[in-house]
Amino acid sequence: MRKFYTAIVKGRKPILVIFLVCTAVCLILQQFVSVDYDINDYLPEDTPSTVSINVMEEEFDGGIPNARVMVSNVTIPQALALKEKIKDVEGVTSVTWLDDSVNIKTPIETMDPDLVETYYKDQSALFTVAIKEESRISAVDAIRQIIGEDNAMSGSSVSTAVSTTSTVAEIQVITIIAVLFVLLVLIFTTRSWLDPLIILLGLGVAIAINGGTNLIFGEISFVTNAAGNVLQLAVSLDYSVFLLHRFEECRKETSNVKEAMVNALCKSTTSILSSGLTTVIGFLALVLMQFRIGPDLGLALAKGVAISLITVFVFMPSLILITYKWIDKTTHRPFLPSFKRFGKLVSHVTIPLACVFVLTIVPAYLASNSNDYYYGSSHIFGTNTQLGSDTQKIEDVFGKNDTYVLLVPTGDLSQEKALSNALQELPQVSDVISYVDTVGAEIPKEYLDADTLAQLQSDHYSRMVLNIDAEYEGEETFSLVEQVRGIAEQYYPGSYYLAGEGVSTYDLMKTVTQDMLKVNLVAIAAVFLVLLITLRSIILPVILVLNIETAIWINLAIPYFSGSTIFYIAYLIISSIQLGATVDYAILMTDRYKENRERLPKKDAVVQTISDVTISILTSGSVLTVVGLLLGYLSSNQLLAQLGIFIGRGAICSLIIVLLVLPGLLYLFDRLIIRKKKSPGASSGIQRIFRRHDSHEA
Repeated sequence: MRKFYTAIVKGRKPILVIFLVCTAVCLILQQFVSVDYDINDYLPEDTPSTVSINVMEEEFDGGIPNARVMVSNVTIPQALALKEKIKDVEGVTSVTWLDDSVNIKTPIETMDPDLVETYYKDQSALFTVAIKEESRISAVDAIRQIIGEDNAMSGSSVSTAVSTTSTVAEIQVITIIAVLFVLLVLIFTTRSWLDPLIILLGLGVAIAINGGTNLIFGEISFVTNAAGNVLQLAVSLDYSVFLLHRFEECRKETSNVKEAMVNALCKSTTSILSSGLTTVIGFLALVLMQFRIGPDLGLALAKGVAISLITVFVFMPSLILITYKWIDKTTHRPFLPSFKRFGKLVSHVTIPLACVFVLTIVPAYLASNSNDYYYGSSHIFGTNTQLGSDTQKIEDVFGKNDTYVLLVPTGDLSQEKALSNALQELPQVSDVISYVDTVGAEIPKEYLDADTLAQLQSDHYSRMVLNIDAEYEGEETFSLVEQVRGIAEQYYPGSYYLAGEGVSTYDLMKTVTQDMLKVNLVAIAAVFLVLLITLRSIILPVILVLNIETAIWINLAIPYFSGSTIFYIAYLIISSIQLGATVDYAILMTDRYKENRERLPKKDAVVQTISDVTISILTSGSVLTVVGLLLGYLSSNQLLAQLGIFIGRGAICSLIIVLLVLPGLLYLFDRLIIRKKKSPGASSGIQRIFRRHDSHEA
């Protein structure tokens, strides 16, 4: 490795030019990376609801209803006029209202009151609208112009449109505040006024290259777009900081700055690379999810950390060597005190805290697995937002409501009628719009106008639109989906298709719950294996992984004890993110403890280790905490907000356990960790491999 690093130092100017050109190109490419804000788009292609949607789009132009529009203080004629205006909006493929179920020319008093109140109640009309995916934003804006701000819209299409426009602005604010906070933290934790700018420039290059290379995916999820850059910033920060600190140490040993940089790179390789590898592997575990937001986020984050590692080992040395004279001129006194006293304090309480930690493991694990969950997008926007307020307005008048679309093969009208009757016996089914219900089995197709027939039948399928009095998700909804599928299977075994927001959420629930155990076990096993190789110890990987996993369980147990309902997607993703992002703290603590034990008794080594690593751990941990909390409190998207809270709170949990509990465990298991006193300069796993390689090269 020394030969490689020597070449890096010699070629620093061309390296700087190459990286800056790549950065400029990637900043341009980033503008062409599209973002998908629809959760349901990330269901596996073979999911029943996804297959059903694809078939329906091939057979019918009307699409799946994905928006509800309520207009208040209107008469039936006014409602009919509004329906036509909404239907004329570009991107709207169908609008369903009362006149699609009954003859609107008959007196309303003679109609079924339950059916009427499904569409018209308290002088308010409720339209069910299908909007094309590619026209969501423009269509939602146009419908809002038609109905005015006082009326209400809700549904997955509206939610996606709002997410698209609001998240972009919110992420810009979050990023600006996060960068300013990182700058402030670095000013306090570095020794030069120029150090923070150099570190931020290195991080900016890595983030820009990662953002531009996301073009290889074609499209990324809104979760990746929102959290990817700030997470890369937070988890990669300590790599650059650690290299700078090592460079400062090595400059005290030699006056040759090039040699000092090569020495710093050689000495920091083990810690930085092992930290980076565990982070990359933690993120890559998300690739195993069937729910494709996991692979989307995991690949982007893993690629980002890998690019950050390359930047630290290749670009940062070049940048530091070109600017080291300015760094020397802008040196200032340390702003933070020595953490020696903190180390002594922790050494006195760390054993009792380790005992408390052991007692906490089982309750935290059990509570973390006992939460209540949201699976879909129906609760993404709270009542403090316009969309959340609109949803509440609609539910106050018409109650919880959804629309399912069922396709069955054409040809047997009596069978279709029997199916329709069976479906209408379900208490949650308030209305069924189909050929046999709306027209009647006895009326020949030739007597129907083409538009009406096109909405109800295709060459191969009859289309049934079910108006559902149920929420988009929950136990009742999931049970209803199973009942509807069961009835359809009874009449048309293996040949029906069912879609709708509640149906997609049911499939989403089934998909993500199957992912949980697999993703966590693989992440833990992979991180354990990397630690086993790099630390060359069996007990240390167990201690380190158990520390971070317990921090994760405590983080996820808090909603259970507070009675909060959490988004299962955030719950699933945070386990891998927190493991990958914060196991670095435990690795740094352990490496320094082993170094200090070469020359100090174990109690003194604990004090010295805490003193050595506290600033580095707090630097990285505080940034991850603030980045998470910024996402949590500034995002109107409740899924992103909850993920942010989990990230911020998880970083705090990991910090507390690593700084207060891990030293006690290292002390207690010292005999198993330090088998014999090592000679100065002894090193572990990866470093020994690199040195053997260097000797062969020499």
